[in-house]
Amino acid sequence: MNIGLVSEHASPLAALGGEDAGGQNVHVASLAAALARTGHRVIVYTRRDDPDLADTVPLADGVTVEHVPAGPPVPLLKDHMAQYMPAFADWLGDRWEQDPPDIVHAHFWMSGFAAMRAARRPGIPVVQTFHALGSIKRRYQASADTSPPQRISTEAAIGRHASAIIATCTDEVRELAGYGVSPSRIYVVPCGVDADLFRANLAAPRHNAADWPGPHPGARVVTLGRLVPRKGVDTAIAAMAHVPGAQLLVAGGPDASQLDQDPEVGRLRAAAAAAGVADRVSFTGRVRHEDVPALLRSADVVVSDPWYEPFGIVPLEAMACGSAVVASAVGGHLDTVHDGITGLLVPPRDPAALAERIRLLLGRPRLRSALGSAGLSQVRTRYCWDSIAGETEAVYTRVGRPQPAVPGSGARI
Repeated sequence: MNIGLVSEHASPLAALGGEDAGGQNVHVASLAAALARTGHRVIVYTRRDDPDLADTVPLADGVTVEHVPAGPPVPLLKDHMAQYMPAFADWLGDRWEQDPPDIVHAHFWMSGFAAMRAARRPGIPVVQTFHALGSIKRRYQASADTSPPQRISTEAAIGRHASAIIATCTDEVRELAGYGVSPSRIYVVPCGVDADLFRANLAAPRHNAADWPGPHPGARVVTLGRLVPRKGVDTAIAAMAHVPGAQLLVAGGPDASQLDQDPEVGRLRAAAAAAGVADRVSFTGRVRHEDVPALLRSADVVVSDPWYEPFGIVPLEAMACGSAVVASAVGGHLDTVHDGITGLLVPPRDPAALAERIRLLLGRPRLRSALGSAGLSQVRTRYCWDSIAGETEAVYTRVGRPQPAVPGSGARI
């Protein structure tokens, strides 16, 4: 099967940790490679953001990345890209008339718009994964939401007219129903974990215990991800005031050399100072993907406490490393973190509840070990990329080659 993956802003070649570079980049790269391992030919289409990029770049055996000229060849925030999606779609349409894929899988709403518009003439079926929905973002971020105003109406049109929708968690199915999308056309296929990279049985040095006062001297709590307010790092910082002696390591964000210039790091450092824990909160800056497993294995507890989370890959990566997880009870976490079995759940934005769960785990090493073992087993049986690719391929096979409809007037960009 010839498969086209469209990921307009999340290139599988991008360095992770920036404001718009995270889980979707890993998802697209890993899915493409896993599909290719089963014998498919995969091309990933992403927007050119550097004039020096080659038109085509090999990613893995059977996978290439094609850079689509749409807008200026410079880095742009994803919320500034909507105006260039018609040009992205026109380029794809010309490309696919010459060499049509058997199926197209669009990732994120702007990719869906471009893919469905481009696929109309050659009649290629389009499968859509949103990764995040504008309705949820607007609900939680309100006036801070920088999405283009047409995002929600476009998502609804894509949801109703795409050949199939792949949701990454069951919470998304409920949200899509509010868009008028029939559940019969939605398939839940979660994100996966690279089980060869994220492993619990690789030798890795423990962190060096420091001589901090209090009942948890030297204990390490790790939180990892993009440094944006919705990720809830400030909640973890506030919680540390109630976990005496423990260190919080905040991983992610800009390169370490740029931490002092980053506004979000400045805000979080101020929050740590206000909570009286500045001496126990440290920032690593961006961590290379290949170095993340060792970081997670070094943690006594891994915290993922966003306000909302379309899927949330960090808890699964931590589970794959055998680490104990505390996560907010939102979005995809509700599917992956089974409270008291594979991890612990807490209400989002509740520092007291988070602190209580962290203290519980730090005080009960056998519980930490049991949660880590159960989480590891769950990842190996459900979330390895070869399994995810197989479920995705099954959706492709069900879809066939119907003529995709074009989003209507409510989906104009």
